[in-house]
Amino acid sequence: MKKTILILSVAACSIMAEAKGISPVGVDGISFDRHGDYMVLNMTLDLKPTDVESARAQVLTPLIISENGDTLALPSVGVYGRQRYIQYLRNGRHPLGTISNYTAASGNDQSIFKNSERPSGFAYHADTPYQDWMANSKLIMRRQLYGCADCLIAERLDPVTEYFQPDPTIPEIVYFQAKDTGAKIETLEGSAFVDFPVDQTIIYPEYRNNVRELGKIQATIDTVYNDKDVTITGVWLKGFASPESPYSHNTDLAIGRTAALKKYISQLYKFPDNIMSTDYEPEDWAGLRRFVSNSNIDHKEEILVMIDSNMEPDAKEAKIKRTYPAEYKFMLQNYYPALRHTDYKITYEIKRFDDLEKIREVMRTKPNRLSLREYFLLGNAAEPGSEEFNDVYETAVKMYPHDPTANINAANAALQRRDFEKAEQYLGRAGDSPEAVYARGSLAFLMEDYDRAEQLMNEALPSIPEAQSTLDEIAHIRKSSKAVKKDGSKIILD
Repeated sequence: MKKTILILSVAACSIMAEAKGISPVGVDGISFDRHGDYMVLNMTLDLKPTDVESARAQVLTPLIISENGDTLALPSVGVYGRQRYIQYLRNGRHPLGTISNYTAASGNDQSIFKNSERPSGFAYHADTPYQDWMANSKLIMRRQLYGCADCLIAERLDPVTEYFQPDPTIPEIVYFQAKDTGAKIETLEGSAFVDFPVDQTIIYPEYRNNVRELGKIQATIDTVYNDKDVTITGVWLKGFASPESPYSHNTDLAIGRTAALKKYISQLYKFPDNIMSTDYEPEDWAGLRRFVSNSNIDHKEEILVMIDSNMEPDAKEAKIKRTYPAEYKFMLQNYYPALRHTDYKITYEIKRFDDLEKIREVMRTKPNRLSLREYFLLGNAAEPGSEEFNDVYETAVKMYPHDPTANINAANAALQRRDFEKAEQYLGRAGDSPEAVYARGSLAFLMEDYDRAEQLMNEALPSIPEAQSTLDEIAHIRKSSKAVKKDGSKIILD
């Protein structure tokens, strides 16, 4: 995570007793950060106070120094007096600056300014490959004053920052494996309006709309019947009749017509005997109530009261017919035909997949067939942050939008690619498990809300031990930032 260290108000220290003649320098707007594989320093130097005599030169060299003494010298800046600048030009532009005691960054070319042309706002930039020892380092400004014959007159080391970690250890992104819930069972449901001649229980496939209605049932079964990745475990049929005949007769019709449909389907498919099951309901009063409730017919509320009454079915139907004959005739013509229907449900078990190539294929073609376990297997095998990695967890959460584990892992993938908006969206559906609390703490940390991050990480402990390293990092950040000047004003190294 990028972290900017502001200018510190520091007290300069001298490593030589004689430091007279070293002119001040203004330092402003420091950004000392890790960017990927590089450490990058940007700052503005006010060299106007750095007035040197004609035969002298002052050389400024930023040093990265670790707690253990590892040191790297960054490119220098030199302000040369008139005579010294002429000598510099005559000597083939060979700059001053003793760097033999320190490792120098590659490309350590000195920026040279003639004293009379020194700028007030020099934009200094340097970058160098990041090394592990830089994880806890500080920035020092070394200032050297040279006289004639290249002699070093004085030298000072001025701290510019306290020790800090330029790239704080971000919370470990932890992906949580979905629990194995066993076989994945799915269902396909529908309703068909198979027509029978009056008082008959024999199916005539060409009768009225039966080609279409029987085709609906067949199409649903065919969706999974020849699929090698699924096994049909049940075919359930439930027949309904309308209320216009005596209840006992409607019972016989519902039973007989459902049995006829079962026989018809059994002739089309080779199902084991235990696969198909039937049920029936002699009169579909619930369906009639839905039709009436959604209509604007006269005496609607009164008819609904009669439908909801505890009267026997035959008496109920007779009273509606007698009390509201016009409305009854309308219902008989427009609602009753739709009450003679068969509901069906196809239950099937989806094969478990362990082969990654097969999981990829199914995700491309039928992503709803994969369990969260299989999505996790594929995500765990992909390169973190890659297109496939992100696609796996994004697809999983689309298939299981309300599953906490799917949302936690999708949030973690978003955190890894620094998409904080999406991460927050997913975490809103992630529940309150320790895993979800830890992920919210990680988001708060990455957004530099350290108070909330600390609270959430403490809640996640001890269930999520990874939270401790983030708590340690928060403590380190707070310790390192105590001396940081918040107004960002310029300081003078004098």
